[in-house]
Amino acid sequence: MHWACLFLPQLALDAALRRRADPTVPLVLLEGPSQRRMLHAVDPAARALGLRPGMSLAAAQALGGRFDAEPYDPRTHERERSLVAAWAYAYSSQVSLELPHAVVLEVARSLRLFGPWPRLEARLREDLRALGYRHRIVAAPNPHAARVLANVHDGLAVDMHALPNALGQLPVERAGFPPDVAEAFGRAGLRHLRQVRAMPRDSIARRFPPHVLRHLDLLHGAAAPPLTLYRPPDRFEVRVEFEHEVESTPRLLFPLRRLTADLAAFLLSRDGGVQRFVLRLEHERHAPTDVRIGLLEAERRAEILFDIARGRIEQAQVPAPVRAFSVIAEDLPPFVPPGADLFDERPQGAMSWPHLHGRLCARLGEDAVRGLGWRAEHRPERVVVHEPVRSPPPVTSHPRPGWLLRHAIPWRDRDVRILAGPERIEAGWWDGHDVRRDYYLVETREGQRAWVFCEAGGAPPGRGDAVMLHGWFA
Repeated sequence: MHWACLFLPQLALDAALRRRADPTVPLVLLEGPSQRRMLHAVDPAARALGLRPGMSLAAAQALGGRFDAEPYDPRTHERERSLVAAWAYAYSSQVSLELPHAVVLEVARSLRLFGPWPRLEARLREDLRALGYRHRIVAAPNPHAARVLANVHDGLAVDMHALPNALGQLPVERAGFPPDVAEAFGRAGLRHLRQVRAMPRDSIARRFPPHVLRHLDLLHGAAAPPLTLYRPPDRFEVRVEFEHEVESTPRLLFPLRRLTADLAAFLLSRDGGVQRFVLRLEHERHAPTDVRIGLLEAERRAEILFDIARGRIEQAQVPAPVRAFSVIAEDLPPFVPPGADLFDERPQGAMSWPHLHGRLCARLGEDAVRGLGWRAEHRPERVVVHEPVRSPPPVTSHPRPGWLLRHAIPWRDRDVRILAGPERIEAGWWDGHDVRRDYYLVETREGQRAWVFCEAGGAPPGRGDAVMLHGWFA
C-alpha cells in the first residue's frame, strides 16, 4: 500500500455549497445555452425533490419544488482540486493532479509520521469533511489502480497480493477505459476486468488501440512514467462570486470564514504562515475595495486569521454592494510556532501578544494602536517615543517606572527606604537642556515604589528637601 486516491465526485457542486450560509436549500448547477438550460449537478436536497442531472431546467421547475440554481463553471473544478492538492501536500511531498477527478498522494513515508493507514485515513476524512468536500478514499500499490478502484469503492485498502483480485472484480465500464472501448468489451461479453485480463495480449492489440494494453499494464503495476507532481505556489488567491449583491457586512462573514479556513489549509501544506494579506471586495460600478491586514508575526491558525479579518472588514468603508470577494496572500514567510512552557500559568483563554495587537488594530484602526519605543537618549523625559507596534516592548537593565510623569514634581515624604541608587544621569549639554541628576528607587511606608531624583551630589531622599518625583512603579 503506497498510494492513496482522494476521489472527489462532486467538486464543482461542493465548491458552490461551501459558499452558502444555508446548505439546506436545494441547489443545482446549470449548463448549456440560455435557451435550453440543463441540470449539470444536483445536491442531495435537490435530488430529494426528484431533480436529476441531465434534466432540463423547465422540467425541473415544473416539478414545483423550490431550489436555487447557479451556473456551472468548469474552471471552478480545477481551482478546487488545486486547493485540495495544496492541503494534501501537508501529508505527503508527492501529490499529483494528473489523474482525473481526484488527487493522489504517495503515503508510504507518511505512515512513519502519522501512524498506520487507518489512522491516516481517518485524519484525511476528518480534514476533507471540515473543508466541505465529499470524497471516497482508496489505497493501493500504485496510483492508477487506486484511482479506478475509487470508482466503485470507498475505504478499500489493498496490497500487492490482493490487488489482482480487487481489479478483476471491477465492471469494465468503471475501469477507466474510454466509453467506446468499454462498449466494445461489453458487446464481446466481457463484463469484468478479469475477463479482459484473461484475453491474449496479441488479440487485444489487434482489436483495440495501443493505449488499452498500456492502461491494463498501469493498473497492475507495470513500469510507468512518473506522475507530474504538484508544488504549492508562492501566492494564495481564492475568489468567491455572489449570485446577488451583498449589501451588509454580516453576510460576508460566512464566506470570510470559509476563505480564511482555505488559507490556513494552504499555509499548513507549505509549513508556513502569512504576515500580510488582502481582502478584496469587488463592486459593480466602483473600483475594488482592498482591506489590507498586517500581522506582527507569521500566523496560520484559521480561527485567528478569521478573528482579525472579521474585525477589519467590519470597520471597512465600503462604497457599494459587494459582487465578489477575494483573499490574496503574497507575504508567506516561514511559520515558527510560539514557544510554550511546560507549566504555563497563563489563563486558558489568554491571548498571545500578536493576536491581541491584531484584534486591537481591527477594532480601533492601526493608527490608534501605538507602541512605546526607546531612543538613544539618557534623559528619561526624552527616551520614550510613540511608534508603530512591531514587537513587545524591550526590557531595560536599569529599573524604570511604568508611569513616568510628564513633568517632575516636588517630593515631600521623608519617611522612605532607598532600594537602589544613586544612578547618575548627566546629559544634554549639546542642546541647551542639560541635566545632572542622581536617581533613586525608593519605597514609602505604604509599600509604593517611586523613582525620584535630586541634583547631582545633593542629599539623598529622606535627608534633603530638593527631591523631585519623576515616576511610579506598578
